[in-house]
Amino acid sequence: MKWWQKRKKFLLDILIINPPQMRGIFVCINSSAFSVFSSLKNKSTMNVSKIIAGVMKWGIWGSKFDTPTYEHIIKESINMGVTTFDHADIYGDYTTEEEFGNVLRKEPSLRQQMQIITKCGIRRPCSTRTQFKIKSYDTSFNHIIESVETSLENLGTDYIDALLIHRPDFMMNADEIAEAFAQLKQQGKVLHFGVSNFTPSQVSLLNSRFKVEINQIQASVLYLNPFTDGTLDQCQELGIKPMAWSPLGGGNIFAVTDDDRILRIKVVAEMLAIKYNSSPDVLLLSWLLQHPSGIVPVLGTSKVERIAAALQAVQIKMEREEWYMLWRASTGKEVA
Repeated sequence: MKWWQKRKKFLLDILIINPPQMRGIFVCINSSAFSVFSSLKNKSTMNVSKIIAGVMKWGIWGSKFDTPTYEHIIKESINMGVTTFDHADIYGDYTTEEEFGNVLRKEPSLRQQMQIITKCGIRRPCSTRTQFKIKSYDTSFNHIIESVETSLENLGTDYIDALLIHRPDFMMNADEIAEAFAQLKQQGKVLHFGVSNFTPSQVSLLNSRFKVEINQIQASVLYLNPFTDGTLDQCQELGIKPMAWSPLGGGNIFAVTDDDRILRIKVVAEMLAIKYNSSPDVLLLSWLLQHPSGIVPVLGTSKVERIAAALQAVQIKMEREEWYMLWRASTGKEVA
């Protein structure tokens, strides 16, 4: 009996004796090769662009775009291949979705060229929500359904590509969230579901009730927690798509400072930028993109030229040692 025939018999014996422990294993055998492939994870099926355009600062919280300016940056982004737009119901004190939606109401054909992500679950007191007395979280069935209906109307669309729970609700009921998501999915109003800023244990809880496809987290060379607290490990394990907000550390890396940590990062980023004929900010986006969990940066810019520049990061493939140079610059020490 040849070696690969003995291995085949061994694996088949295990499958017969104790099949639950071998669940998800696919065996491929031929006369010259023997391979075992595991299909334990169910990856997110949502397609997004390599870079995501975050709209938080497009409205009254930032640049105060008018409708023609919204239209310009939306069209330019799509033309460049940045087709995914990240919203939340609270952005602009609950006004940015509607301002963005004015473009889609004017030119409905744009909707089929983009993916819209939005979030709900935060109750934020402001002039448009005077019924809220304090800032709090609400992931109840009714609040999720009402939030989605409002977002659909404001955005001028009949479906949302992905709905995220914006922040972990300390009162969240996983079954209630699952019930709301199931109804929205069945009605075709939301296609994919996920979370934002959730810990691994919180993700596990919700993933026990429905497929969590996205976890939008803070991650950058200045914020390394997801690399060490199990968040990105879990994304690989469960096939969750990680999206990184504040991927450049909120711009702090490029501010005038005497902070030793930031200065170390800038020195390494500038050195690598010369090698790759790029810029330090693009290098730091590339640093995130190269992680095997498949991190997708969510840009916070309102400038078309910065979106265009960010796309260069997709083309850069730094060496593993160079990736660790930036890690060392951030932590201030060698790895163990």
